[in-house]
Amino acid sequence: MRAAVLHGREEIRIQAFIPPPLQPGELRLRIEAALTCGTDLKVYRRGYHARMLTPPCPFGHELAGVITEVHPETIGWSVGARVVPANSAPCLSCHPCRIGQPNLCDDLLFLNGAYAESIVIPARIVSLNLLPIPDHLSFAEAALTEPLACVVQGLRDLQLKSTEHLLVLGAGPIGLMAVALARQTGARVTVIGRNKARLKKALRLGAEVALENQSADGVDHPGLAGQLFDAVFEAVGKPGLWEAAVRLVRKGGRVNFFGGCPAGTVVQLDTSRIHYSALTLLASFHHTPETIRQALAHITHGSVRGTDFIDDEVFLDEVPELFARMARGNASVKTLIKNHPSTPGTPPSDCHHA
Repeated sequence: MRAAVLHGREEIRIQAFIPPPLQPGELRLRIEAALTCGTDLKVYRRGYHARMLTPPCPFGHELAGVITEVHPETIGWSVGARVVPANSAPCLSCHPCRIGQPNLCDDLLFLNGAYAESIVIPARIVSLNLLPIPDHLSFAEAALTEPLACVVQGLRDLQLKSTEHLLVLGAGPIGLMAVALARQTGARVTVIGRNKARLKKALRLGAEVALENQSADGVDHPGLAGQLFDAVFEAVGKPGLWEAAVRLVRKGGRVNFFGGCPAGTVVQLDTSRIHYSALTLLASFHHTPETIRQALAHITHGSVRGTDFIDDEVFLDEVPELFARMARGNASVKTLIKNHPSTPGTPPSDCHHA
């Protein structure tokens, strides 16, 4: 079994492994589709992720596949089933879990290793966050479930209403998913970003206005002059955009700092504006078993389509060069990583878990 292994900062190698034996409650997938993610690009650039993984290790976390082996004590699943796992599962017993915030679980179990030929799904994820894929969905479409679940969580936290005007800062995969979901609520959407092709895609997904940002670190466009929004969804994770979000929301409005800034980042916010305009500032993290299921339902019903987001594909052997290209400037929204050629419309593969 082969996997793309992260060895440190901007160093990926394709290596062979002996697949580990299954433990009670576990099962093994042959990965048929894995997708790139902005978080994985950050991991590649930094060489680690404090909460999710420690190199050297396989990485990647958006995937779907076919069950090839089930431990005799794993109940409810059989070989041949098409499934999509979340990349984590909460413990359900800590304080955040008990008060209805499982995305903030003190013992959140993460799953990495999507860029490979097979993967072992831990018992907790099998129990809480492994879902069957409807027959009409491709593996690639199903693999969108995890990032979409995070956006479902973010817009739920923002409490967006159908009568409101939302500003999305950033036209990457998360920003574009926010556009698609916000339009499902009936809200008007304006997007500002730095990639012309993605801004055009935002319009196709239902944005009313898409503006090209003239600033590398903040927000600069004459089309925003004096305009204030009911809610702002920051989907980049830059201090200048966090600060701009507070300036661009109306009195009584809400801001979701969805994009995570690098560790140690400091932002400067206008305290008078926050206080006297009664702003609500919040940040969303991760997903829950409920939003995972809601995300797959959106994909199943066609309100979010894989073809709107997956616009490139490579094979596993090309992953090191793919991430080098992404670090230089990623033109694609999401790239499908496959392990072998597929028949039209059905992306195949195979994958591993450390």
